[in-house]
Amino acid sequence: MDSNNRNGGNNGGNKKNNRNLRSVLSLIGWALVLTLVFNYILAMTSGGKSFEITYSQMMNLVQEDQIKKIELKDGVLYATPVDGYTYTQESSNKNQQPRTYTQSEKNPITLYTTYLTDTRLLPLLDEHDVEYSSPVKSSWSVLGDILVMYILPMLLTMGLIVLVMRIVSKNGGGIGGIGNVSKSNAKVYMEKQTGVTFKDVAGQDEAKESLEEIIDFLHNPGKYTAIGAKLPKGALLVGSPGTGKTLLAKAVAGEANVPFFSISGSDFVEMFVGVGASRVRDLFKEAAKVAPCIIFIDEIDTIGKSRDGGRFGGNDEREQTLNQLLAELDGFDPSKGVIVLGATNRPEVLDKALLRPGRFDRRITVDRPNLAGRLATLQVHTRNIRLAEDVNLDKIAQATAGCVGADLANLVNEAALRAVRKGRKAVNQNDLLAAFETVIAGSEKKGTVITQEEKRIIAYHEVGHALVAAKQKNAQPVSKITIVPHTQGALGYTLHLPEEEKFLMSKEDILAEIRTLLAGRSSEEIVCNTMTSGAANDIERATEMARNLVARFGMCDEFDMMALGTVQSQYLDGGYSMTCAQETYAAADRATIAIIRQCHQDAKQILSENRELLDKIAAYLLKKETITGQEMMAIIEGRDPETVDNYGATREEDQKLFRPSTPDVIEAPAKHINIVSEPIPMPDFDSQPEDKPEEKPQEGPQPEDSQDKE
Repeated sequence: MDSNNRNGGNNGGNKKNNRNLRSVLSLIGWALVLTLVFNYILAMTSGGKSFEITYSQMMNLVQEDQIKKIELKDGVLYATPVDGYTYTQESSNKNQQPRTYTQSEKNPITLYTTYLTDTRLLPLLDEHDVEYSSPVKSSWSVLGDILVMYILPMLLTMGLIVLVMRIVSKNGGGIGGIGNVSKSNAKVYMEKQTGVTFKDVAGQDEAKESLEEIIDFLHNPGKYTAIGAKLPKGALLVGSPGTGKTLLAKAVAGEANVPFFSISGSDFVEMFVGVGASRVRDLFKEAAKVAPCIIFIDEIDTIGKSRDGGRFGGNDEREQTLNQLLAELDGFDPSKGVIVLGATNRPEVLDKALLRPGRFDRRITVDRPNLAGRLATLQVHTRNIRLAEDVNLDKIAQATAGCVGADLANLVNEAALRAVRKGRKAVNQNDLLAAFETVIAGSEKKGTVITQEEKRIIAYHEVGHALVAAKQKNAQPVSKITIVPHTQGALGYTLHLPEEEKFLMSKEDILAEIRTLLAGRSSEEIVCNTMTSGAANDIERATEMARNLVARFGMCDEFDMMALGTVQSQYLDGGYSMTCAQETYAAADRATIAIIRQCHQDAKQILSENRELLDKIAAYLLKKETITGQEMMAIIEGRDPETVDNYGATREEDQKLFRPSTPDVIEAPAKHINIVSEPIPMPDFDSQPEDKPEEKPQEGPQPEDSQDKE
């Protein structure tokens, strides 16, 4: 048995050697053929046209003085005709005309024939003054010609072939990467190459705890296997955009001292059918070689969407990729330590077979951070930022309710940029608050033309929002009111910030929010007796909240606790699609209209009862253009609005902005034009001219010509 195995091994080795020998011989053969073809093309293209003639024709041309030079080389006579000589080449086809070639410097002609031992040739050449010569070649020059013409081009051709083959093999068998479509494009990180660890992730303690346990299993599998526990095969990171799913994956790569494969779901998608499945196989094959390791697939919903037999056939590329991914998740041994991390913000579209235990055993929700999480996130992002002494991150965290980690990182960066623009060497509290407003509303549009009447309507609109919110018990407090236009389309805005974290909304909270949204239009109706398009976004949001109150939250008596639809994309836009009968849909619309109409009347009543406060706050806002919620509450309570606090920020001197509607900045074009309305009497041409009175002598120096006249 052993001898047979050895013989089999020898036979395999001989076959391999034979294949290598055939490859080398094939390479040499191709190089030799290409070299001969190259030399032939070079000989045909260099030195002009060459034609073979008979020896007798050569002798006749010499006698006719048509030959200028003859050279004997390797038993062949090469003759150069005189300028103007015309050679006629007969065609093998009788129907074609013969071609002619004329000797010249630009188009030289060479005539050649075999040299015959003839004693008449040299005397004939001397008689007709023809130059003749025969170059002397040493053995080295012959070897040099062979080397230059054959061996060296052959070696260069072999090297070029080997180089091209290596490039092709590196690209997976295809030139230009065409054969590389089946290869996985995963980036491999080792240890802390990402530069991110769990110290750089804040506000996601629960997610970090789950991932730390997976990393600890990879580092110390013994203490888990001793009790019989198995390593989870996969974990799915789910959350809204910007909450830090990819950042957590990079932190896992930084913490785990194992190879980390990072790839996006779109990298599996190609125009060729079967490529995605091939890439999945290649990815898990490479991961199995270096196990234990971690595979991270970002945006896994690209390939993990639910399979629908009505829309896609059995040969659908995405479906094949998903089937291969499911097979690989079941196929690899969990004891080897290959863990798959997936990230998505659309878990509702994922296939149920992908989410079952045994494939993705854990579902880790990466939610928006709470107050403590926002504070920790701000502390992480401000580690390398020079902060002033008045910075209070607690109040910034309180002001940024609802923001995700990406928003807070952008906020800190915008604050640092603002401090540089202001010429400061440290970021203060004002910079952080101004950056927060820039993130949510954009920067100020200082050149927008707003008339005084439009500015008055905008001021009453925004104060209407703020005053109705202040007069309701369940409304969120106002943080800022401004009538300065911003780049995101708002001519002004009222910023509401909660005083504490709230995770539930009661019916009274929703109705108070709807009244606050509709108060802007209500203020326009009460004060200005008009309606403007500025309330479009308020009406849209109020309608959405009223519809949710009826269809989603079960807070309408007519429908009790019946759900009229389903939520689409919970972690994205959170849209709601109705799934009820048309009659029910119409009844829900009527209930929604009734809620909006009642809240509209309530908002108008609150503003009518507080008309004096509405005018006072609007006048103060028109004067300042931007006020804080604390200043508004000071006016309501009868205190001085100049002495209030604004989330710990110190007061900055107001800088005059470029406002085309401000009279003291831009003067009217016709300000210096005087219009005379008095009638000008017409002269009476029929009256006799009266004697001119004597002119009084003019004071001061007189012109020289008038003095000459006197």
